[in-house]
Amino acid sequence: MLPPVGPSLGWAWLALAVALALHVLDEALTGFLSVYNPTVLAMKQRLPWFPMPVFTFIPWLVGLILGVGLMLALTPWAFSNAPWIRPLAYFLVVVMTLNGLGHIAGTIFGHTVSSVRFRRPMPGFYSSPLLLWASIYLLCQLQH
Repeated sequence: MLPPVGPSLGWAWLALAVALALHVLDEALTGFLSVYNPTVLAMKQRLPWFPMPVFTFIPWLVGLILGVGLMLALTPWAFSNAPWIRPLAYFLVVVMTLNGLGHIAGTIFGHTVSSVRFRRPMPGFYSSPLLLWASIYLLCQLQH
């Protein structure tokens, strides 16, 4: 049995949901798919098994909005520290940390793969520090 975490897990979960919503807005407003799709296509040429899909704008945006909505809908269970929410929270910490670091690395290097270059900063960069902070905050609360 896990020790009780208390309401701070809920606040951390909510913070990550809000950070992700702002990150989606940042990506949508700065043309993230113009970098993401060519990167996926280049990776699929090198590695045919590469599992990431190519998106058009509306399905991509709707999917992300639904994901954020699901996170927000699960917030009451995070506040009540439902045992099943913890593995999901750890998964989100890993994915969102890698997401934020990817945007920061792309900004530093000016490209994702060698054939996909862009003007700096990388689309989605501005909200990446907030996404990283919220991920680390959630991880810290999971450790209590």
